[in-house]
Amino acid sequence: MAKISAKLVKELRDKTGAGMMDCKKALSETDGDIAKSIEWLRQKGITSAEKKAGRVAAEGLVESYIHTGGGIGVLVEVNCETDFVARGDIFKDLAKGIAMQIAACPNVQYVKVEDIPAEIADKEREIEMGRDDLGGKPDNIKEKIVSGRIGKRLKELSLLDQPYIRDQNITVDELVKRTVAEIGENIQIRRFQRFVLGEGIEKKEEDFAAEVAAQMGK
Repeated sequence: MAKISAKLVKELRDKTGAGMMDCKKALSETDGDIAKSIEWLRQKGITSAEKKAGRVAAEGLVESYIHTGGGIGVLVEVNCETDFVARGDIFKDLAKGIAMQIAACPNVQYVKVEDIPAEIADKEREIEMGRDDLGGKPDNIKEKIVSGRIGKRLKELSLLDQPYIRDQNITVDELVKRTVAEIGENIQIRRFQRFVLGEGIEKKEEDFAAEVAAQMGK
C-alpha cells in the first residue's frame, strides 16, 4: 500500500473540499491515486462541492473585464446562494479571475461540455472520420481515436475545462470547487459574453500599391 503523506491528503482536500479523514481514507482505498480518490469520494457522496451542487444559486454578480487597450471585453454572470457571499472578497476575486480567463481564451464558447449542442459534436465526428490518417484502420480502432479527438475538441470549447490562468495546475472547474469548499455555498458560472473590437465588421481592404499608382497618375 502506498504511503499517504500529509501533502497528498491536503492536495485531495483542496480539490474536493472533503474532510481530512475522508481524504485520507479515500487515498488509502485507492493506493494514493488522486483521480481515483476523487471518484471514490464522489461515489460516497462525501465531497462538499457535490453536496452543494444541487442547491439553488440565484444571487451573485455580473463581473466585467476590459483588457488593456480596450480591444477585448468580457461580461460573466457568476451565481452563489446568498447576497452576503456575493459581496465578499473571495467571491469577487473568483468572478474577476473567471472574467480574465474568458478574455484569455478566444476558443471558449460554452461554460461546460454538457452545454455544447449535439450538432457541433456531430460535425466534429464527421470531420474526424474523414481524415486521411484513419484510412485502413479497423472500425473499432477508428472509433476509439475519433472519440478521443472529439472529447479533446469539445473540452477546448468549455470554460470549466481550461487550465486556470493564475494556476496552470488546476482547471477552472477545480477552482470553482475549491471556492465552494472555502465559502460553503454552491457556485455556478451561468453565462458569459466575450466582445472583440471590430469583430464581425467587414473591413475595406486597401491596395496600397494601387493607391500610390493612382496618386502618381493624377
